Amino acid sequence: MSNSMFISIPVLFNREAFQNDLIYWYNERKRDLPWRENQDPYRIWVSEIMLQQTQVDTVIPYFEQFMNRYPTVYDLAEANQQEVLKSWEGLGYYSRARNLHEAVREVVESYDGKVPGDKKELKKLKGIGSYTQGAILSIAFDQPEPAVDGNVMRVMSRVLQIEEDIAKPKTKKLFEDVVANVMSEEDPSSFNQGLMELGALICKPKNPQCQICPVQKHCAAFGQGIQAELPIKTKAKKQKKEAYFALVMIDPAGHYFIQKRPEEGLLANLWEFPLFSQAEFDQYALLNWFEFEYNVKLNVKSNNGQVKHIFSHVIWEIDIVVAELTSGEIPNIKGHWINQEDLKTYPFPNVQKKLMKQLLIN
Repeated sequence: MSNSMFISIPVLFNREAFQNDLIYWYNERKRDLPWRENQDPYRIWVSEIMLQQTQVDTVIPYFEQFMNRYPTVYDLAEANQQEVLKSWEGLGYYSRARNLHEAVREVVESYDGKVPGDKKELKKLKGIGSYTQGAILSIAFDQPEPAVDGNVMRVMSRVLQIEEDIAKPKTKKLFEDVVANVMSEEDPSSFNQGLMELGALICKPKNPQCQICPVQKHCAAFGQGIQAELPIKTKAKKQKKEAYFALVMIDPAGHYFIQKRPEEGLLANLWEFPLFSQAEFDQYALLNWFEFEYNVKLNVKSNNGQVKHIFSHVIWEIDIVVAELTSGEIPNIKGHWINQEDLKTYPFPNVQKKLMKQLLIN
């Protein structure tokens, strides 16, 4: 395959038969998922944001409780961001929730509460990239717009034997052009969902179930016996590791100290037991600095363990330091002192939930 960013559809590829076989299979075999109950663009939007980087089975209960709590764009727009983050707690990638919340407010303010069905208007909303835009326009508004994610690139790379590296960002545009060329204009909703479903259930990354694939006769890779070799995907760089101390402070009344993370960056606006980089302090230096900085005396418990959390780009290794205040005033540090029961009301990232589980405090 050349390096040019253009893929020509083979002359012998029967678009109409491919569309019909895929759509028929999808309508016969599609999973019963809560966001497929209707074509409400708001519900579809929420589901697509939740499904980014998250498995379907994980998303279902989150989607149901989220829609029960915020059944319309107005309900979500009126909600406090901390409440929204608490509803999202455990799903990860919290910028998705913040962007969705902000974009829904824009829909209420600028579009009379109606999710726009216009491509240019939809793209203006925060957090809506080309995939989400295509999914909403095709599924909710029956517009023939491609919605290309990893599943779709895998399916089409095999069907049309496309040997471009799907790990490269520019390749996605190529696949969007390919899907736009072969998709059904009569039923773009079923076509796009059919490609996604096929990638999820049949055309899997490893051991694709080609013998029961509804589009097997259209698949160039199957015909050549090279389906296991596609798609081509270079490996991502190894994740870097970062080491931290989590300082879990308890005052004489049994309250825990938590603080809010910054408004920008990783895990923005979520709550945590304070983290300190081990690149700056060892434990002894950290405690000395803290006691001097805030005029307190800490009694440190030993053997508090460690938690590890893997993000998409970095691995955190956190040593837990539990420290009781034994003398002096409560330190004048920005945050909240709360009892154990109230910890449940604040939105914490998964890494902090792991920490609480380790300490048996939640």
